[in-house]
Amino acid sequence: MAVRYFFVNDVEDKPWYNDRAMWPEYLDMLATQRFNRFNLSFGIGYDFLRNVTDGYMLFTYPFLLAVPKYNVRVPQLPDAERDANLAMLQYISEETVTRGLQFQLGLWMHGYEWLNSPNPNYTIEGLTAQNHAAYCRDAVRTLLKACPAVSGVTFRVHGESGVNEGSYDFWRTVFEGVATCGRVVEIDMHAKGMDQTMVDSAVATKLPIVISPKYWAEHLGMPYHQADIRDLEVPKPEKKTSVLMNLSEGSRSFIRYGYGDLLREDRPFKVLHRIWPGTQRLLLSGDPVTAAAHARVFSFCGSAGVELMEPLSFKGRRGSGLAGDRCGYQDASYKARWDWEKYLYSLRVFGRMMYNPETDPDVWQRLLRHQFAAAASPVEAALANATRILPIVLTAHGASAGNNTYWPEVYTNQPIVDPSKNNHYTDTPAPKSFGNVSPLDPQLFSSINACATQLLKGEASAKYTPIHAASWLEGYAAAAEKNLDLAASKTANKASADYKRMRLDVMLQAGLGKFFAAKFRSGVLYAIFEQTGDRAALEQALTYYRKSRDVWAALANQAKGVYRADITAGERPFLRGHWLDRLPAIDEDITAMAQKLLALPAAAGKPAANLVAATRYATSRLAMPAISCAHTRPDKYMKGQALPLAMTANKNTASVRLWYRHVNQAERYQSVDMTREGNNYRAEIPASYTGTSYPIAYYFEVNEGAGLAGIYPGFGKELTGQPYFVVRSS
Repeated sequence: MAVRYFFVNDVEDKPWYNDRAMWPEYLDMLATQRFNRFNLSFGIGYDFLRNVTDGYMLFTYPFLLAVPKYNVRVPQLPDAERDANLAMLQYISEETVTRGLQFQLGLWMHGYEWLNSPNPNYTIEGLTAQNHAAYCRDAVRTLLKACPAVSGVTFRVHGESGVNEGSYDFWRTVFEGVATCGRVVEIDMHAKGMDQTMVDSAVATKLPIVISPKYWAEHLGMPYHQADIRDLEVPKPEKKTSVLMNLSEGSRSFIRYGYGDLLREDRPFKVLHRIWPGTQRLLLSGDPVTAAAHARVFSFCGSAGVELMEPLSFKGRRGSGLAGDRCGYQDASYKARWDWEKYLYSLRVFGRMMYNPETDPDVWQRLLRHQFAAAASPVEAALANATRILPIVLTAHGASAGNNTYWPEVYTNQPIVDPSKNNHYTDTPAPKSFGNVSPLDPQLFSSINACATQLLKGEASAKYTPIHAASWLEGYAAAAEKNLDLAASKTANKASADYKRMRLDVMLQAGLGKFFAAKFRSGVLYAIFEQTGDRAALEQALTYYRKSRDVWAALANQAKGVYRADITAGERPFLRGHWLDRLPAIDEDITAMAQKLLALPAAAGKPAANLVAATRYATSRLAMPAISCAHTRPDKYMKGQALPLAMTANKNTASVRLWYRHVNQAERYQSVDMTREGNNYRAEIPASYTGTSYPIAYYFEVNEGAGLAGIYPGFGKELTGQPYFVVRSS
């Protein structure tokens, strides 16, 4: 279980990197909260080496050392500062291992030429295509010898490393530097673009090998591994790709945002899942129940655990660093001494639950009692409910898998009406409207437009719909606000920074829950209008859209004056700014919807029954589908033999369908109708399918008639269950 700190900009990151007073306190905290690995990473300030303005530590080696026999240097960097950077890395790594943690060094960039970058602050001299690989080999060897406390190195080996995908000789040369440093050092490779040749190249070093896929793309979803990937990540033979990204955009696109095909039972490497900071970068969180559920899935199919990118990982990325508070506060009364102290509760809950999902609640409640005294219990409940909101949004509505495009926490509006207006969402199906966005798990969730289509057809869908998601969001938002009010009534010192930070961040997350709930409802109603021309559906869509706008305006004004007007996670407008900045785009789309309504004639006649039912559904508060079933998962399956499966449903069940797939995201699910024998249903996964090196995932689609259908096992009442079964081979 690891936590990762990123150095991504000159302005905001030099202070914490060089703070010798901070590091002992921070590392003590990690050890206390049961983290066992700390990863300090460099070179991810940019994904692509274009328009580089802040090159500090981007190609990391010459910022740390001079490699003998090479005249590679950073001309703008004094030698004394370079040497101090190395001394600081030595200090941090040694302090880490002194506390019993492993120290992992992340080197994410191996490109050295800044393209179309007229004004970079730092550049690299002395490298050519001819000496590039040899220099990197010798540099990583020299660095590892200079820092003996480093026990592992993380490499990004796909095109965003600055090296064309398929450059196997380059990476074999770099790996040689690790293998010849004089001790055993783990090689950890970021999974994007990974193929068998790269795996074999790493395994050939005879060093411990780890491959680290993304968990829920570059975000954080609900506590399970998504059942399937979006269609956008399914390889398309006809797709044109760049030379730089020829694998991760081509034949290996299915591993871009998930575990891909890594979970073979006979793999010669460990799999470590990595949580990226796209969904939530700023706001305080902490829910022991969902944290425990996440912890249980990080051993999925023999996985080796998880690495958390700390909450502010990409703050100031891509040259957007600003002097001042790293947490983004304008109001100094909210600031902590060190930025990570704001997240003490978040890190305590995450660390302890990852270590032991059955941890005694007193472990985190002690901190809450210290910070909030009599209000500790409602604060715990307020934070827990607030924490569940954004992962639901992300799971049900994957506007982009990339953190550089989709930031639900400070959301930039995607149009419902006209996708050509104020729309930066390129990583989404065409037409790129709000209603056409794919869920990040399209196997178990339906999109807004698909939901409307099924409602109008009167079909029972087993998938979770945007209206389910809206109902969950409304429930969690209401519970967060209720407990926040209760906490206020029990808090004596409302001027404390701990209380003020907690209160505002819970209010903002509750507001985001209500905003997305109302917009999901508006989207479904607008899709009903688009498919039928019904005026009443459009009227209700506009009502809900205006409601969502009002909620957004309220939360934005709550943050005004507390968070600075320009919170930066990148240089583009949708990666920086403030919640208030997002209102004009919302208003423009509402105006477009209102104009459509004005152009419609008055409703004539009685609406069709299917239309009435569809609009009623879109405005209802839905409970979890009440699917009553029983099934015992087999302990194992035998390769090359059919796998019989049986389940029991209630007497009113109309039909049951079995869905199954290898635990391999390169493949799609298969399904078969189950045979009924009284209340028992039987089917088998054929012998031709079990001759595999992969575990098999499966679930049941249960149709209970009267428009009721659902998934078994599903998420359960707390929305924390793994919604499918997994069986491994003997």
